[in-house]
Amino acid sequence: MTDREHCTALVVDDNDTKRYIIANWLQRAGHTVVDATNATEAWQRLAEHDVNLIVLDVKLPDVSGIEVSAQLKADPETASVPVIQISAWAVESTDRTRGLRQGADAYLTDPIDPDEFLATVESVLRYSRARVRAERMAERMAAFTRTSLAINAAETFEELTMVAARGAFEIFGEPASVLVLPPDGRPRRAVTLDGTPEQRTSPAGVFDRLPALLRLGDEAGTDTAFVAADRWRSVLPDAVAHGDVAVVMSRSKREGPPVCIGIEAVGEPDDVDLNVLRQLGQALALAMGALRSFTEQRLISLTLQRSLLPSEHPSVPGWTFSVRYEPASEQAEVGGDFYEVIDRGDHVLVAIGDVQGHSLHAATVMAEIRHALRAFAEEGHDAVMILRLLNGVMLRYHDDQTVTMCLMTLDPRTGSLQVANAGHLAPLYVAGGEAHYGTGGGVLLGFPTDRVAIEEAEVPPGGTVVLITDGLIEDRGIPLSENLERLRTIAIPVDDDLERYSDRLIAEFGHREDDVALIALRRSR
Repeated sequence: MTDREHCTALVVDDNDTKRYIIANWLQRAGHTVVDATNATEAWQRLAEHDVNLIVLDVKLPDVSGIEVSAQLKADPETASVPVIQISAWAVESTDRTRGLRQGADAYLTDPIDPDEFLATVESVLRYSRARVRAERMAERMAAFTRTSLAINAAETFEELTMVAARGAFEIFGEPASVLVLPPDGRPRRAVTLDGTPEQRTSPAGVFDRLPALLRLGDEAGTDTAFVAADRWRSVLPDAVAHGDVAVVMSRSKREGPPVCIGIEAVGEPDDVDLNVLRQLGQALALAMGALRSFTEQRLISLTLQRSLLPSEHPSVPGWTFSVRYEPASEQAEVGGDFYEVIDRGDHVLVAIGDVQGHSLHAATVMAEIRHALRAFAEEGHDAVMILRLLNGVMLRYHDDQTVTMCLMTLDPRTGSLQVANAGHLAPLYVAGGEAHYGTGGGVLLGFPTDRVAIEEAEVPPGGTVVLITDGLIEDRGIPLSENLERLRTIAIPVDDDLERYSDRLIAEFGHREDDVALIALRRSR
């Protein structure tokens, strides 16, 4: 990761004595020298050696040195290599001007003073190294920016480590390892030797041993260190780095688990490299903290929802019930979908609904609505009054949110249904090899109105009613009407096993970005 103090110089001159003298000066100054007698040989030496400086006679036997300079600067592979032109015959100011304009970084005329020559060499090398460092830093910062954006866009801990490892290699060009510890306590590690990252398991207790490598302690912050290869392998026996490692550990919150990045170091890293590595560690720690918080909140919301949903539904003679709650993908926030089946003796209340939003707050509002629904049902209110009372709860306590709900009153003896709807999707009725939606309608709960859409229906023997939340049929770029028709089509026929039927309806739509609740009820006689 550090620049070399000395260079490899190519001396191009057809005069053996002059070539020997210049080479001797360079070698005594600590530089390595390769030589050529003409332009053709010069290009061959450039292909064979990693050259950092070219000393070029202007008058070569095959091609003019000025023309060679122009060709060198036009080639991206050699454009950054400094060129010193030397001439014993083109000594006028116009000659020097032409040489400099054609690509020379310096122009000297014979006879050459050795001290002036070496001072010129150091000057052009100093400028060249500064330019290389600036270009390298610009490239690294561009790679850092791309990596930072990718890190912040990562939706899983595996993806987070993979993009960080790929980015670390892109920035530093050396084998890299990235370790994080998600809330589930299972370390995630990605490594790369050549820029292609792969997941690897980590030794047990790796995050107990990592802090011993640095001085970060339990505080929030970032620390970097140069770690010897044997110490690094004592923590990660299968480390991808063959030598010593530049390590950064960063923590966004006190006493939380740190993130760790290890980069193989060619020579001890300089302050610029360590600063970029430090920034990469901080970016990873911040993204990790955000992803951990999101994951923890999602887990709390999901646990809350699952704990509040009915663990079982009532057994009603002549009827079969199947219920489903499918949380959104791991990358999405938990919403406020819910369902309820309440046996009131002479009738059964069947409810399905969706609280606006996707968050822990939406899940807690869902909990309030479900408890209020049960309480109002226990008081003996009918479906219309229950929806009006629930609307009052929303207006009084959650006037910034809305809820959709479909509340059905089923007479299990006759199959008659009264459907009270507050802005929810209409039920799907399936019977006799046909399927159709109800009328739906109504105003969402949370608006200052007591209007409730009412529909009367009857479920014949063998008939099925399906209630869903919109997470099942909402897809970006696909009209809702298309997916509603798709659901209506695949709902026929109804499987003999209603549980298998429910699974099939959900599976037909594949990966979902939103929560899905579903209730299917079938009259057997």
